[in-house]
Amino acid sequence: MTCLVVETANPERLALEAMAEAWRPPPKVDYLKWAEANIVLSERESPYPGPYNRDLFGYFDEILRAFSPEDPCRIITLKKSAQLGGTVLANIFCCGSLAMVPGDFLYVHPTEGNAQRWSKQKLAPMLKNTVSLQALFPQKSRDGGDSILYKERIDGRGAIQISGANSPASLSMVTMKNQVQDDLAKWETNSAGDPEAQADSRSQAYEFAKIVKISTPLVAPGCRISKNFDDGSQELPFVPCPHCGHMQVLEWENMLAHLDEDYPERAHFTCTDPECGGVIEEHHRPKMLKQLDWRVQNPKAKRQHRSFWIWSAYSVLQTFERIARAWLKAKGDPASEQTFINDVVGQAYEAAGESPPWEELRDRAEGSDYGRGQIPAGAVILTLGIDVQADRCEWHLVGWDQDLRRYVVDYGVVPGYIGERETHKGLDALVDQTWVNAYGHRLAPDMTAIDGNAYTAEVWGWVKRHAKHRVIMVRGARSETAPRLQLVKQEVDEKTGKPKRYSKRFYNFNSSVMKLGFYKNLRKQDASEPGYVSFPRGLDDEYFRGLTAERRVSDKNRDGFEVWRWKKDPKQANEPLDTMNQAEAAATRFGIRSLLPSIWERLAAERQTKSVNAPDTEEGTPGEAASKAAVPPIKKSASSAFARLAKTLNG
Repeated sequence: MTCLVVETANPERLALEAMAEAWRPPPKVDYLKWAEANIVLSERESPYPGPYNRDLFGYFDEILRAFSPEDPCRIITLKKSAQLGGTVLANIFCCGSLAMVPGDFLYVHPTEGNAQRWSKQKLAPMLKNTVSLQALFPQKSRDGGDSILYKERIDGRGAIQISGANSPASLSMVTMKNQVQDDLAKWETNSAGDPEAQADSRSQAYEFAKIVKISTPLVAPGCRISKNFDDGSQELPFVPCPHCGHMQVLEWENMLAHLDEDYPERAHFTCTDPECGGVIEEHHRPKMLKQLDWRVQNPKAKRQHRSFWIWSAYSVLQTFERIARAWLKAKGDPASEQTFINDVVGQAYEAAGESPPWEELRDRAEGSDYGRGQIPAGAVILTLGIDVQADRCEWHLVGWDQDLRRYVVDYGVVPGYIGERETHKGLDALVDQTWVNAYGHRLAPDMTAIDGNAYTAEVWGWVKRHAKHRVIMVRGARSETAPRLQLVKQEVDEKTGKPKRYSKRFYNFNSSVMKLGFYKNLRKQDASEPGYVSFPRGLDDEYFRGLTAERRVSDKNRDGFEVWRWKKDPKQANEPLDTMNQAEAAATRFGIRSLLPSIWERLAAERQTKSVNAPDTEEGTPGEAASKAAVPPIKKSASSAFARLAKTLNG
């Protein structure tokens, strides 16, 4: 007889197995291990393509460990130099989280335009080339699950939302466990208030959220990433002296103190132990970096907020010599110095938000060796800035030399409304007018920049009558993070639908950066120092009051965040300062920061000798005009300019 055996489940055993599975600890979340196993850098992403190499980015090991749930900190801040690998670090946290810790992820850029570019140029290639992510993100349209700014895991267990800080809508109605706030120093308040507070609130519901803030700093006070670094643990990268083993931070001031300007290839640090003082050269760096130790300066913050700072001297992507040469190129020009301090040193630029007292500048002018309307020795290039008001146009003529010293030549007013023919005639005469330099040459402005922010159509009506390499329209950019000079975004005529013609010669300039640099230069006392500002005798007190009429002040926005902006004395006109900015915008467009030394030498030789032999030229770019002609033609008198204008108008 065959026995039938029936196997029945043991309910107690099944319950215990289910409980064991539920209580099983999740796999360890190790971003460093995940990066080594998954990240492959392309030639477009790194000069060292291939698998993620800890030998190249060893200084990121501790930061990657801080990303792990095993570290209790909620906020991780990285204040850094540019081109240090910060984007790679952020991508590892983003993609590693999507792979290892399923859930929703928020990645915020300064603007939606930045967000879209990052999604296309950085994220999409990484999702495509990372084996562990290919199956999760096949990058095919799935009912909105795969778009430029939103990508969802195919199993529905998580997604990444990519946002711009300038868009409050993209920072609302979402809850995110993990997020990256990229280029934080460039974030500006949006229509709903402070975007950083808005982004932080998106992770408020999660007790164990991770908020990563990464940026190159900008201007202090008011730099977001610097404030976050100061609020955190303030961890600095200590490395051992190759001679005595003394642990120290490689500081820019240390390199600068021992920099031989004639031999930048000899750039080095010296040991900070006074008993050693050994020379630390670039060939010592690889061995030193293997013993890098992040040391906390503010330990009470470490459990909640870990903050790190590192700069390019630690990176294999930079050499000591290139750092030294970058400084020598920037030295003397506050705007270029700011770029160096931000991008190379990874520190905020400490700016002078106020000018020296106007009386000091007036007294300096009284002792000047040249008078108003004279071009002094040293001024090689002339630029004209014009500010447009309802009933007048105020103008500022400034000379420049190769070391970016500026020489105020003259200041005046053309009366009348910019849309009137008589005002056009006055401005025509102004740009054709010549001034005598110290060598007897009569020079006209090389480049003119006129304010086109107000009365734009009327201004363009005058500007278009002149060659584009001689006259441009400008306006101050609203953003403190804008480029020094950049073409205005193309505008379209609402009636015709065609681009407005002035779009190709209308520029935004960063008025904030220019004011910071100018006020810093005003404080220089040595006339031989690069950037020094000279004034002629004969300018009245009102001119100097207007030149110093603004200061950078702090205001609280609706979220209580400190916002820095320029504020004018309400009782004082500021046209001299505005026209100085416009003259600098003209000089920037002409190329004073990029002209080759040979062109400067040619300009000086032809304009600062006793003979003049310059061809007449009306076409070409500013650089072409400088390299081909070097000297503008001797201009006709104002009456001749009026005669030619009348002939043109009468056909």
